[in-house]
Amino acid sequence: MPRIATIVKGYPRLSETFIAQEILGLERRGIAQLIVSLRHPTDRHVHDLHHEIAAEILYLPEYLKDDPKRVAAGRAFAEKQPRYAAARAVFEADLARDRSANRHRRWGQACVLARELPDDVIWLHSHYLHTPASVTRYAAMLRGMGWSFSAHAKDIWTSPDWELSEKLVDAAWGVTCTRVNRDHLNRLAGRPDAVDLVYHGLDLDRFPAPQPGSDRDGSGNSVRILSVGRLVEKKGYGDLIDALSRLPAGLSWRLDHIGGGPLGERLQARAERRGIADRITWHGAQPRATVIAANLDADIFVLPSRIARSGDRDGLPNVLMEAQALGVACLSTRVSAIPELIVDGRTGLLVNERDVEGLSRALLRLIGDPGLRRRFAAAGNARVRSTFSADIGIEQLAARFRSVTAHSDDKRAVPA
Repeated sequence: MPRIATIVKGYPRLSETFIAQEILGLERRGIAQLIVSLRHPTDRHVHDLHHEIAAEILYLPEYLKDDPKRVAAGRAFAEKQPRYAAARAVFEADLARDRSANRHRRWGQACVLARELPDDVIWLHSHYLHTPASVTRYAAMLRGMGWSFSAHAKDIWTSPDWELSEKLVDAAWGVTCTRVNRDHLNRLAGRPDAVDLVYHGLDLDRFPAPQPGSDRDGSGNSVRILSVGRLVEKKGYGDLIDALSRLPAGLSWRLDHIGGGPLGERLQARAERRGIADRITWHGAQPRATVIAANLDADIFVLPSRIARSGDRDGLPNVLMEAQALGVACLSTRVSAIPELIVDGRTGLLVNERDVEGLSRALLRLIGDPGLRRRFAAAGNARVRSTFSADIGIEQLAARFRSVTAHSDDKRAVPA
């Protein structure tokens, strides 16, 4: 059976449930895959989804110096390919604008991938338009194969326009997970149909029934506030700490945070300075079962996303969809595609990014009004179930890949 090679930056990763969900969903629709990972896993836990995926995994040398024999063999193979000169010219043009060690690593990994691709792989598909797409693009050129991509968030908003534009021209097709992303990429491509919208969505069968919601209102038992996300700038956790510190001193609440990241110590120190450290529990990265259990115990889910100084930003965070699927009232910001999910005042609350005072007022409103929380929870749950089921998007991708495999006698075939 012909296979699709799915190229990812690292596998498995706790923060990329949506990728695992997609791979598994495609497998269940008969799309055989080879997972190609540019990095080895670093998370201590994996999701239940990862155990269900049958695909073989090919790990490329993470750093070229780590496996010089393998890299040398890849380069020797590449130099013998009839399309080597064209592929090398593209790499050299990229290198002239990005003289980085990472660029050299992308080329080296592409040479290894081109050499080690099994004969039954007939198409390459990259998750993310930055590093994985570069490796995919170079390898596809060396092997004379078609390739496609799924674009997400950071890869779009922190990559230079020249690089995105050239990849959009070279790829046979692409999809992305928000309208904001789609419109931006199609402007760069110069045509309205270069990239399609495919929401990640959720496998709703994996989620238990929502809980009815508590009557906690901050006057007695603590209202349970939950956030799940990496401790990085774009998640806005400094804003959340500042907003919580502005709540009335006598109000009873607790925050549970799940997720790892480089800003952990800095944020904990900030909570100490604001005098609220004893109300916050930092759980670190946790498996999905723990995240689900935390949502079922939560009264409010908050994600104060912001656009980072680098331009990095969230797309449509899965954690917000998951919270709504589990019946939690959500509070977030008007960043990127979050308003595509949360309708302010109907299915949750939105404030402007970096608006600490507005975030604090919204928290106060939700803490003190259990009835409002229940209304938002019910409306958010209904919207997720009607609009953001993973089956819709995965079936769109499966149709694309079925068209690819229908042309498996010609590895360069590009479906219409």
